[in-house]
Amino acid sequence: MSKNESNADRIIRVVIAIAAVLGAFAVGASSVLGIILFVVAAVMLVTAAVGFCPLYRLFGLSTNKKKVTV
Repeated sequence: MSKNESNADRIIRVVIAIAAVLGAFAVGASSVLGIILFVVAAVMLVTAAVGFCPLYRLFGLSTNKKKVTV
């Protein structure tokens, strides 16, 4: 499992996770939408922590600049 997220991508994911948690509390943490937002926040934090997004792999995307050695 190689990293396919750049540092900027990882920071954006953390910001989205924080916004999702705040949104979950705003709509009610035990409501259906609140729980969905907590799940979104968890996924964003985990993918940011490990630097790997399974959806990027599925679609063949990567925001991580690969170093080319000659």
